[in-house]
Amino acid sequence: MHSKLGTIEIQPTSAHHYSVIWLHGLGADGHDFEGIIPQLQLNAEANIHFIFPNAPIQAVTINGGMEMRAWYDILEMSLERKVDIAGIYQSATLLEQLIKQEMAKGISSEHILLAGFSQGGVIALHVGLNFPYKLAGIVALSTYFPTLDSLKTEPSIANQSTPIFMAHGILDSVVDVESGKAVFNTLNSLEYNIEWHDYLMSHSVCIEEIGHISTFINGIFSKR
Repeated sequence: MHSKLGTIEIQPTSAHHYSVIWLHGLGADGHDFEGIIPQLQLNAEANIHFIFPNAPIQAVTINGGMEMRAWYDILEMSLERKVDIAGIYQSATLLEQLIKQEMAKGISSEHILLAGFSQGGVIALHVGLNFPYKLAGIVALSTYFPTLDSLKTEPSIANQSTPIFMAHGILDSVVDVESGKAVFNTLNSLEYNIEWHDYLMSHSVCIEEIGHISTFINGIFSKR
């Protein structure tokens, strides 16, 4: 596993007050969500440093061992039955390094938001809900949470009230919508500050969803 992640970055055009770290899905790269930024119409966009990490290249079991960008190995199609926990923790460590790099620049952890799609959403949830300092928010799209049980035994108090946005396509054939909804139901029952949205789409992102993400982030980051 690499010791540091390569990144695609969009620098703030005004004073740097906030950071968004957005993780792509299996087989994609940091450019995958780069184009979504203008569509979000964020009030504080000029003050936000956007970071799109590239997952390490590794062999993926369900794809015949083919090497591609992946945050962890996918061992079988039933995503939650047999999970590469070690791989999740390795990528989590790399993401934590990126967060700490932003904090070293003087950005408060409470001004750093994590977002992720599919595999990237797994890492965003895992890190966001286990990080020892309070974060601004978590956006988890078309994803699941195989390390959720760790929160029940070792909860991080720091992010108990951090706002979480979960969204999923009801026609998703890659990550079943019920897997995502089960995560929402559990986190909601544990009294996390979480909202759920679903859309008539597959394993993707839609215009309506982008509008809801915009509202969510604009509610967290104010224009400076």
